[in-house]
Amino acid sequence: MAEVTRGGPLDRRIAVASLLERRDDLLVVTGLGSPSYDVMAAGDHDNNYYLWAAMGSACMVGLGLACAQPNKTVLVLTGDGEAMMGFGALATIAVKAPRNLSIGVLDNGHFGETGMQVSHAGLGVSIDRVAATLGFAWTAEINDYDGVSAFRERLGRRDGPQLATIKIMAENPPRALPSRDGAFIKNRFRAALGIAPI
Repeated sequence: MAEVTRGGPLDRRIAVASLLERRDDLLVVTGLGSPSYDVMAAGDHDNNYYLWAAMGSACMVGLGLACAQPNKTVLVLTGDGEAMMGFGALATIAVKAPRNLSIGVLDNGHFGETGMQVSHAGLGVSIDRVAATLGFAWTAEINDYDGVSAFRERLGRRDGPQLATIKIMAENPPRALPSRDGAFIKNRFRAALGIAPI
């Protein structure tokens, strides 16, 4: 049986807030649950696209957005459990190789939304190493805030898809809930991109 690693040393809220400093027109897609709460806690923004009840979809939504908006920088923030559920998405992203897509995997080694069961990452799967093997242009495992800051500085680079596994503590801070109105989120996001609502 694989050794249980169960997350890392970083406070998820501090790490996410640091990533979103000086965000300018950064487009952010959040995985369901805690990544959405973390992004909301860092400050709601018209360029945030929060996903609800779509586990495993965040990376593919980010890919579609990166392809549709090649002049914008896209950041997907998702959890290790969701990234594993949609694992095939990483292969598709590597093949499509969007230059403007970055993925931050908030890895606490647990399924935070369903009772804190140990996840595949908590049992030793290194999502960043898988992405590197698939052909991502840049990958890293981040265990300190300097690494978070370095990842933030890389977001605007356009040299291929990049993925960082951000090792966070296994804890559930108080929820900061964004709107659950999907039509509102969609139309607000479209308006921020200068696209008419539907």
